[in-house]
Amino acid sequence: MKKKLSLNNILKINGIGIVIVYIAVFVALGILCPTFFTLTNILIGIRQAVFVAICSFAMTFVISMGGIDLSVGSIAGFCAMMAATMITKGVNVPLTILATILMGAFIGAVNGLLVTKLHIAYFIATLGVSEVLRGLIYVYTKGVPIYGVRDPQITWLGQGYVGVMPVPIILTALLFCLSYYLFYKTKLGRYAVSIGSNEEAAHLVGINVDRTKIMVMMYSGILCAIAGIILCARNEAATPEAGSSYVNNAIAATVIAGTSMSGGKGNMTGAVFGAVLMTTISNGLSMLNVSTYWHQVVIGAFILFAVAFDYFATTRDSRKDSLK
Repeated sequence: MKKKLSLNNILKINGIGIVIVYIAVFVALGILCPTFFTLTNILIGIRQAVFVAICSFAMTFVISMGGIDLSVGSIAGFCAMMAATMITKGVNVPLTILATILMGAFIGAVNGLLVTKLHIAYFIATLGVSEVLRGLIYVYTKGVPIYGVRDPQITWLGQGYVGVMPVPIILTALLFCLSYYLFYKTKLGRYAVSIGSNEEAAHLVGINVDRTKIMVMMYSGILCAIAGIILCARNEAATPEAGSSYVNNAIAATVIAGTSMSGGKGNMTGAVFGAVLMTTISNGLSMLNVSTYWHQVVIGAFILFAVAFDYFATTRDSRKDSLK
């Protein structure tokens, strides 16, 4: 027997809330600023969302596993610096990309080992790694951006087009498909969610908890490294503060999308809308000539709203389960 399509049933669809919020914000900004609806501005907004979206894919894995990765922005910034340095030193592009991605995987593995072998909390481990990486960036660059990344092979990744579609958007779509597949169709995603739901139970049913945590953190590092490469290619440079804003936006995008902060539930599709929502808000506020200081206020409010909503939703579900 088919379920009757009703508003209540629609609202139960995983991730539908973020879609509704995004449409509402999009329409509201379009009414307040008519030029917001232009194709050029829409593409610019989506293009700006690329970096937050990629980090959100990583954050969805980690948060659904019951952890958090505060190093995503610093990994992206460090890998952007690494790629820029190698290119300006004359290293060929394929080797630069491979080495940078491997560096991201290595940093992710370090995060995973700190959590699993030294039993350091995710928050502290990834915060410490983030500070080390950001410090190394400033030590190496002395606070001066690395310019001169002009090799057409690398700049195409950040500035090129395939038809009318920007390459960064295409790359993000491919990474989304990969992340979606890994999260929903492979053991890695299922194990991550199982660990987030109940780590002890996951261990008892035979899941290698430590290995899964390390692999998830490595995947997070790889995604952030790719974001750093695209960022370097887009700017033709690497700045010391590159990626510093990605952490808050990625967490906001991920949690607003429906991924539970307590673990055990993730929404990869919603992460895309969450990332685009964050950049849409910033873009819209800029077009309305609102001070950039207020951008952080709005994003912070969205984070608080998302966490509060997640708390009440989780509490409600727990009550329903207890009454069954």
